[in-house]
Amino acid sequence: MVRRPLDGVRVLDLSRILAGPLAGQLLADMGAEVVKVERPGAGDDSRQYGPPFLDGDAGRMPGFSGFFLACNRGKQSVAIDIASAEGRAIVRRLAAESDVVIENFRVGTLQRYGLDYASLKAENPGLIYCSVTGFGQDGPMAERPGYDGIFQAMGGLMSVSGHADDSPGGGPMKVGISIVDVITAHYASIAIIAALYDRDRRAGQGQHIDLALLDSCVATLSHFAQNYLISGKLQQRRGNAGYGGVPSQSFRCADGSLFLTTGNEAQFRRLCHALERSDLITHPLCVDNLTRTVNREAVSVLLEAVFLTRDVADWLERLDSADVPAGPINDVAQVFANPQVVHRRMATEVDNPLGGTMRVVANPIRYSDTPIERATRPPGLGEHTAEVLCGRLGFSMEQLAEMAASGVIGMAG
Repeated sequence: MVRRPLDGVRVLDLSRILAGPLAGQLLADMGAEVVKVERPGAGDDSRQYGPPFLDGDAGRMPGFSGFFLACNRGKQSVAIDIASAEGRAIVRRLAAESDVVIENFRVGTLQRYGLDYASLKAENPGLIYCSVTGFGQDGPMAERPGYDGIFQAMGGLMSVSGHADDSPGGGPMKVGISIVDVITAHYASIAIIAALYDRDRRAGQGQHIDLALLDSCVATLSHFAQNYLISGKLQQRRGNAGYGGVPSQSFRCADGSLFLTTGNEAQFRRLCHALERSDLITHPLCVDNLTRTVNREAVSVLLEAVFLTRDVADWLERLDSADVPAGPINDVAQVFANPQVVHRRMATEVDNPLGGTMRVVANPIRYSDTPIERATRPPGLGEHTAEVLCGRLGFSMEQLAEMAASGVIGMAG
């Protein structure tokens, strides 16, 4: 068996939708044993976030939406009703022998169930307990609900995305994917791994991680936020133009568009030679990056007139030969057909619960000594209830049958 970085770490995933589950998936990819607790009969809300739903040799399974498949790889699913006293007791027993708990309930909900950090810490002092919420555990908005788009709006991301107000289609623009959820998941996985490392240095003492989507969005503004904090000036939206060297933007060609960036003067000179417009090197609008930045729009017009004379493939070949950073603007189908993406195996195959195999997005981390190679499919609802509760907690099949009959648990099949 290939060793993985988090082999032996046990994670109890009480989260739903995207940010929490994706954090759990990242830990599972690195070897953690992740048990996902879902509602009997319904499961994670995202199981129904379709179409599309998974197809296979045995037909179609609505409980396997593409959304769910994207963030629950490598987990075991147990269906437990935490609204019942018996169900809560089972979850507490699972938490008592886990290293990590991930939850994204609204503030105060799990405290009412006795599943909050203080309650679980009393039985498991080494527990790392990660709470993922919209606004955090404290503050005037802590109890408010929220979704990704709301945080993109409130957290400033929309204000710096999109075209300028006076441009066609101008105005703040939401990023297409649920980017705040995804980024928060990455912060969560980093925080959990660091807390595990710290626990090993502090004689087994765990801690609570309070992670908010709004905070994560604000942090993601990065240099845009820092520019404001030192200047007091707001960043202007530039659509598909970059904010560093000029040019750094998309250009229309005869049959499509490409994106390029010239980050220094040597690259700009090479660009001009590739365009067969060496005269632009000494053009009054282009003599250095500061001049090009001041005259950004005029420079763009000059360059796009040249790009419109040839196809994307032709220009990309020329730019690559000239060592100018550039690339096509691909749709998702083109992404997974890209030879570099294929070579890096960013789509990998796992078993399809309906028969055969299916492709999933691979983890991009490449370890030299502990490779992430054993991707396993996302679980069916309650697929591992019997395995986990019998194997870990010592329940008998007769006890499981009684609890299933009363609705405390759910079991696949």
